[in-house]
Amino acid sequence: MTEGKSYPLPRAVIFDDTAALALGAGNSMASRLVVEAEKDPALRVYVPALSLAAAELERAGVAEHVGALPSVNVEALEFAGATAVGKRLRTAASGEGEQGEQGSGKGEPDWSGAHVLHLALPTVEWPRGRPVLTRTPTRYRGTGVRTIRIVEQG
Repeated sequence: MTEGKSYPLPRAVIFDDTAALALGAGNSMASRLVVEAEKDPALRVYVPALSLAAAELERAGVAEHVGALPSVNVEALEFAGATAVGKRLRTAASGEGEQGEQGSGKGEPDWSGAHVLHLALPTVEWPRGRPVLTRTPTRYRGTGVRTIRIVEQG
């Protein structure tokens, strides 16, 4: 957050793999959201299972750390989600999809980002969708998903 400015917390936020890594590294912004969710049961923090797996690939032990936090909900990839993620990655691979599906920059499918998008887009339960906490907001450009950039500690 910027000096002197305080913004209201969202009612729900999705941490992508970069946010899970930031949380595991002790980033104060990510940590604050988790602490506030512990104090306020109306505030929810979600981490898609595929994002947690991607974070664990980058840094050993981060999945156990994040998964042990009582206020963090790890969201499984259920049937409807698996179908949506697969379709999103297929259309991205064929060049018809939105930006954000090839998030690694290596031409590899962005499984984590696709799972994040599935959870962040509007649903009956979340008509406005849910914002995504991320170090790389450009990853979700053109998707209609609201992002919150992680403030790096200096």
